[in-house]
Amino acid sequence: MPQTVFATPFIGREEELARLSGVLERARTGEARAVLVAGDAGVGKTRVLDETAARAARAGMTVLTGHCVDLGDVGLPYLPFTEILGLLAADGRFASVLAAHPVVDRLLGTGARGTADDDGAAPPDGGGRLRLLEGMASLFADLSEVTPLLLVLEDLHWADPSSRDLLRFLLSRGFLQRPAGEGPGHRLAVLASYRADDLHRRHPFRPLLAELVRLPSVDRLELRPLADADVARLVRALEDRPLPEATVRRIVERAEGNAFYAEELVAARDAESGGVPSGLADLLLIRVEQLTDTAQQVLRTAAVAGRRVDHDLLRDAVGLPEEELESALREAVGRQLLVAGDDGTYAFRHALAREAVYADLLPGERSRLHGAFAALLAGRGRRADTAAERAHHYRESHDPGEALAASLEAADHARRVGAPAEELHHLEAVLDLWESAPASALPSGEGGDRVTLMLRASAAAAHAGEAHRAVSLTRAALAGVGQDTDSELAARVRYTLAGTLMGVDSLTAAFAYSSEALAMIPAEPPSPTWVWAAATHVLAARQVGDTDTALRVARQALGVAERLGLPDARADLLVSLANLEGDGRRSPEGRARLEEARELARRGGNAPVEMRALFSLAIGAYEAGEPGRCLPWLAEGLDRARRAGLLSSPYPLEMRYLQLLVLYTLGRWEECLRTAANDLAVVPASGGFALGPTLYVALARGERGAVERAQALVEGRHDWMAALVAGIVLTDAAALSGDAEAAVARLRSSVESLTDESGTRPDVVVRLTALALTAVTEAAAAARREGDGSGARRWSAVAAELLEPAREATLHGQTGAPQGPEGRAWLARAEAECAWAVSGPDPDAWEGAVRAFGYGDPYELARCRLRYAQALLAAGRGEEATAQALAVREAAGRLGATPLSGRADAVLRAARPAAGPSGARDRSPALTARERDVLRLLALGRSNRQIGEELFISGKTASVHVSNILAKLGASGRTEAVAIAYREHLIPPEPGATG
Repeated sequence: MPQTVFATPFIGREEELARLSGVLERARTGEARAVLVAGDAGVGKTRVLDETAARAARAGMTVLTGHCVDLGDVGLPYLPFTEILGLLAADGRFASVLAAHPVVDRLLGTGARGTADDDGAAPPDGGGRLRLLEGMASLFADLSEVTPLLLVLEDLHWADPSSRDLLRFLLSRGFLQRPAGEGPGHRLAVLASYRADDLHRRHPFRPLLAELVRLPSVDRLELRPLADADVARLVRALEDRPLPEATVRRIVERAEGNAFYAEELVAARDAESGGVPSGLADLLLIRVEQLTDTAQQVLRTAAVAGRRVDHDLLRDAVGLPEEELESALREAVGRQLLVAGDDGTYAFRHALAREAVYADLLPGERSRLHGAFAALLAGRGRRADTAAERAHHYRESHDPGEALAASLEAADHARRVGAPAEELHHLEAVLDLWESAPASALPSGEGGDRVTLMLRASAAAAHAGEAHRAVSLTRAALAGVGQDTDSELAARVRYTLAGTLMGVDSLTAAFAYSSEALAMIPAEPPSPTWVWAAATHVLAARQVGDTDTALRVARQALGVAERLGLPDARADLLVSLANLEGDGRRSPEGRARLEEARELARRGGNAPVEMRALFSLAIGAYEAGEPGRCLPWLAEGLDRARRAGLLSSPYPLEMRYLQLLVLYTLGRWEECLRTAANDLAVVPASGGFALGPTLYVALARGERGAVERAQALVEGRHDWMAALVAGIVLTDAAALSGDAEAAVARLRSSVESLTDESGTRPDVVVRLTALALTAVTEAAAAARREGDGSGARRWSAVAAELLEPAREATLHGQTGAPQGPEGRAWLARAEAECAWAVSGPDPDAWEGAVRAFGYGDPYELARCRLRYAQALLAAGRGEEATAQALAVREAAGRLGATPLSGRADAVLRAARPAAGPSGARDRSPALTARERDVLRLLALGRSNRQIGEELFISGKTASVHVSNILAKLGASGRTEAVAIAYREHLIPPEPGATG
């Protein structure tokens, strides 16, 4: 039977679906079972049932669905079962079975036979009703002999009394009972849903539910709210274009795991004031309007308090005698609108129910109640933990002066507890209220002016990971600097703006502002402001490549910081010098300086500088080719960030990415995926910081979604880390599919987007070049084999052209110093690929690449071994090629890199001559008819676009087929795939070919 068609993917119910699928499997073998599926409105009951029904239909079961409908006091008897009988009557397969059961005519009203019971005049013993119940049980039992059955009953909380009685009979005495004698029972399963939140204490379905759950053949499955990560996936899936992370987080918070509410919120996200959609509000207010007037008054007052309200506070706000209040609360709790807590509080069962009640208030009523709550909270004492609540009530009651004071108090409290996002929220509220608040309410004293508050808000935004918001706030502070502003404050604004601009890669502007800041205040007499301006200028100068200025200013400022006794400023400058002097942070001297800086920052209580030192220690070890040594530094840095509440600030984001990268590089892929998942549960980081290395794993394992996820990273605002990750994944993916044009184009576009304003190329250009050259080499080799001299020369020239920037980037990296072992390893691979493209495979060059990757990257080492094996095979050194290929297969198996393992197998097949008629021969892979068509055109040298045109499919679809063929054949490129296909007789030999 047809199921509902959903526009969104099925998300987050894998465990429940597996459990229901197990019930279906048992039912198909003759073990009849029933499952009662419970959940709040909108949590996803219908979707789970529909997915289960689809599985049942695919497995050969007949699915019959009946719905209960809310008709108030006017119920239609047996409504869901009548609907099911109508479906059966329309299916000719069951005509003979239905004809043998008079109960069908009776319920459908289609037969000529009438009985004394038809008009409700049942015999005194109820025999007519019992015959109907038994007739339905017998009918379903006979139908299950024809086909395995799945009965789906939806919304049992609305079931009419007759349907409830029939369900009770069927599950307790009917078709779930095993027939007498040996053998299997009926091939039948029942899945029935109901809204748990609708079952108030006197609901008529509650007694039946209590009976049914005690039956041995009946299970209960409660659908809990979706996890936040699953709701976020759902929200993103509802839109064609990516939503801003802030919007996604806001919807996730409001939906509280309810899929229906999440969908409604996505649909209404542009509604004025972010209110609850009217349709959803109407749905939620239905039960509210069924309350008495007093209970509605209590609920409206509670809605103004928020999601949860203390009993005493609610009593004082509503102004009712205790007895009346308790009666009203008992009514609201019974109707499942409020939930009583053990701590004397009451909470709305769902946040959106509270929002719907709140939105239904009249404006004057709303303002009056907010004012009452604000006064009550203030009367209890100005405790810091109520400041945010007081600020909210004062603001909504239109008292800007008190709202501003309470917001500033809340911001101070947030800073003390290490909550930068909340601090930012409250500071922005202060700034919004500044113009409307009376002068007497504005803060006074040091740090109480508007410009300083903007700088504080900017710092909070940076610590919360809102880099662009930090820039906007600092620019606003600069606009507020007047002629009479203190020069030190004016300098602070400029070097703060320089720091925030570096966070969004606006390096030239950052250097300009840091230069202005340093020029505004003299170095003598020495001052802390000058030291921090100098420290910021050092960073900006280094970013634009002015190393001489950076070194000169850093050395001068370090001496001043020592004289003034500024340990955290000394620490920051020591980190800069460790990165600038000698061999930098990779050297023992640099590491010693960084360790000193870490201790100074710790003593000075400056968590951001301490984390900068720890990150520099970790990245220095990584660049030195010692990835294992990074992990303790990273663990310490992330723990410090966690304790300081700064996990979303710049250096912790870098540390989280580096931690995942190290785990990936060390081949600890499962740990990498677990760590990323745990990180996202704590701090939903954006872009490449959170996803990068997990996408590398996904691509290496052949997961089809890796490319789409990487592409999504670069579809919004430019983000350097997202561009880096996407560049690596998409360049590698194009190379793996053998598309040289796409690989080179992706390499060039990625390098362009990652090159800074000074023209310095990113270090990753070496890796990107090596990846793209794999496809270029294949294209050059294919052209030579086909006698296409001009094509071979063209691709050889492209290879040589691409190699030079990679060599330059390796010798003079982003910092000006040569890259470490990782960069040199990628260069060795790029040079080996280039040599192959220009003059053919060179085993010695590939042996050097294998040695270069021996520092600790098992996956890239295995990939170089594969190319080494292919070069050995081309040189006729089959035994050596076999040894290398076996090592590749072992490493790939350990990592779960199935595509790489398949390519190693292809080398092994080529290195070992096929056995004779009596020997074993590798079984050829199974290709679909479409894949064989694509393979035939590949052998003719067609591009993806040309293949698509000839087969009347898109070029993208052709590319997918090519990727599938390469994976099935275990080929590293198109040329190898065609060679394997000829050898395995998957396509006819070329005309004139022999053997």
